[in-house]
Amino acid sequence: MKTVSVVILNWNGKKYLEKFLPFLLESIKDMPQAEIVVADNASTDDSLEFLKKNYDKTVKTIVFDENYGFAGGYNRALKQIESDYYVLINSDVEVTKDWLKVLYDYMEANPKVAACQPKILSYHKRNHFEYAGAAGGFIDKLGYPYCRGRIFHVLEEDKGQYDDIKDVFWASGACFIIRKEDFWNVGAFDEDFFAHMEEIDLCWRINSRGRRVTCNPQSVVYHIGGGTLNAESPRKTYLNFRNNLLMLYKNLPHKSVKKTFDTRFYLDNLAAFVMLLQRKPEHLKAVTDARTDFRNMQEDFAEKRNENILKSVRSTFKTISQKSILYEFYIKRHRKFSELTRNDVEIDSFEEKTTETI
Repeated sequence: MKTVSVVILNWNGKKYLEKFLPFLLESIKDMPQAEIVVADNASTDDSLEFLKKNYDKTVKTIVFDENYGFAGGYNRALKQIESDYYVLINSDVEVTKDWLKVLYDYMEANPKVAACQPKILSYHKRNHFEYAGAAGGFIDKLGYPYCRGRIFHVLEEDKGQYDDIKDVFWASGACFIIRKEDFWNVGAFDEDFFAHMEEIDLCWRINSRGRRVTCNPQSVVYHIGGGTLNAESPRKTYLNFRNNLLMLYKNLPHKSVKKTFDTRFYLDNLAAFVMLLQRKPEHLKAVTDARTDFRNMQEDFAEKRNENILKSVRSTFKTISQKSILYEFYIKRHRKFSELTRNDVEIDSFEEKTTETI
């Protein structure tokens, strides 16, 4: 029987551990192949004391001496875990009774699937999808992410409209299961990202190497969201803009690089101008800093880009929309995933291997 480790990366999340660990433990009581691990990213609250006092015999702990971020923290934690499957789950997620069994059984029955996420609903508005992953993630040709059930800030009500198991482009870092060999075969998380977009980058590499990423909505969890870095944080704005550009540069086929970045830099300037009008100088600075740091990091990422291209067997996917999600949302006024115009083409090989400087 293959083993599975449910791994929470914790940073000052004692209040969430206290609230949600009982649900996790209850959900695995009939799964002897499962364990729960909390990896602590140098918390300064009393998370570790709480775990030792209340869960010393039922929850394993891994303790770091500094905060390595989402990417570095998980990479270091998972190196110490021998299970066949990893489940990465945020501390602010409430699970349901059979959430893990559904994911586990599905992965066992579908060996070509590398990673799978559950349906992620809002903890506070429980009949609506949650921002971080909804019913599975996609991106458009310019790298803007969206989900079945969530386009930008608009969250759909869950009426069962996305309850089919579906191939997606990315699985949410809030909660997903992944095979150990797939995680390491594609190079794990990119620690230069620190946090945000790293799961999309990981899934891009999984897809490009011929493996599948899916969403199984028969597994359901509820996510609070913004537990460690809220949506209004300039730091989050910075990481999202910088990491999105890094992700595109690492993974786009050569023929798409120049056109994509020419368009993105125009749109990023537009976003910065909107932030200026909204009197958000900290966010405006975050965008300009993100672009500057992307350029400074670009040379170091050239080697990663070359490696990705050389190892890829596919360059575009049905899960990358060839339509602009900005155009769909702001011009065509489409607010639901089901309303989007689909015009996707799947190509099975890279034809060019050249690294280009933006």
